[in-house]
Amino acid sequence: MDLLISISGGLLYASFVIYLLATVFFAATIRDKRKEKRYSFINKLAIGTTILGFLTQLGYFITRWIASGHAPVSNMFEFVTFFGMMIVLAFIILYFIYQLDILGVFTLPIALLIIGYAAMYPRDITPLVPSLKSHWLWIHVTTVALGEAILAVSFVAGVIYLIKNIDQSKSSARTKWLELIMYSLFATLAFVVITTAFNMTDYEATFEYVVDENETQIEYHLPAIFGPKDGVLLTEDRMDAWLPTPEWMRGAEAPRKWNTLVWSLAGGLILYLLTRLILRKRIGAALQPTLKKVNSELLDEVTYRAVAIGFPVFTLGGLIFAAIWAQEAWNRYWGWDPKEVWALITWFFYAIFLHLRLSRGWHGEKSAWLAVIGFAIIMFNLIVVNLVLAGLHSYA
Repeated sequence: MDLLISISGGLLYASFVIYLLATVFFAATIRDKRKEKRYSFINKLAIGTTILGFLTQLGYFITRWIASGHAPVSNMFEFVTFFGMMIVLAFIILYFIYQLDILGVFTLPIALLIIGYAAMYPRDITPLVPSLKSHWLWIHVTTVALGEAILAVSFVAGVIYLIKNIDQSKSSARTKWLELIMYSLFATLAFVVITTAFNMTDYEATFEYVVDENETQIEYHLPAIFGPKDGVLLTEDRMDAWLPTPEWMRGAEAPRKWNTLVWSLAGGLILYLLTRLILRKRIGAALQPTLKKVNSELLDEVTYRAVAIGFPVFTLGGLIFAAIWAQEAWNRYWGWDPKEVWALITWFFYAIFLHLRLSRGWHGEKSAWLAVIGFAIIMFNLIVVNLVLAGLHSYA
């Protein structure tokens, strides 16, 4: 078992490196297309490397499944890693349909960020709690991940469309919202970098505090900007909390989750401002010249098709299969758990997207903004609902 776990971890790391190489190759395809033979070679090398990375990560998934004895989608590390793999799969499928190289330049870094984000969670294989011992769990989770991954590609196509077409000659509400999207990506990157840095130093700080009239202890792996209310620091030579966690944050893990979120937002702001300082212009404005030859109509088509494909897949996994599993796990199909509520919000949003697209003619920039908002809801459900809100899905 230990050997399989080691092999699995090695394959995941290898896939990360291969995706990084594939990103570089895709970036090379948009630089100079005058030399058709050379371009064709780089093009094939880029997609071939991406497929190799996917197969390598699939090897991680299979070996971890064998080692654990169950589908490796039962905790945050496993689910988010699988989600990243599904984004790559969705990109590969849509790439062969549309042959749009610029999608690789933007989609693969998103997948890398998500896999890097997953790596910050505990990787231990632990016995399943009773509610997870059902084949409907992995059917539900894998289908949800695939549906959300396809929808993620619509987000990527939408962002590329906005960067290409929004007027960057002057500041406006649209440029500011676009920069907010850029900042959110920097915040995710900051989370990965900061957590990795402190994990390498084996940083730990233990606080003791009272939850529901019971004394409990909580371990921090990042310096405590926010700590438990009335908590006592037990670890010597560690920074004490500057501020108490807001009272509306509930659950035994709430102080650590809130502290992690604050670190990510603050770190993202610093990275974003440093990048702006180096570029001396908005990030959208810096990227726009590289997209002059990209076909806007094709981007709009990819945005719509990804939603048209991803929405029914998400419906199956996020609502139908989820309800069947909930009935087995908790003897009810629906319970207004925060995760369930936000899954329903996600479904309604993409249903509205398709209605506006097909009935009201919302194409182009309007469609792109909707794709961005939809993916923001997905990421809110993935990150904020798990980090901040407490519910039946908190085991994840």
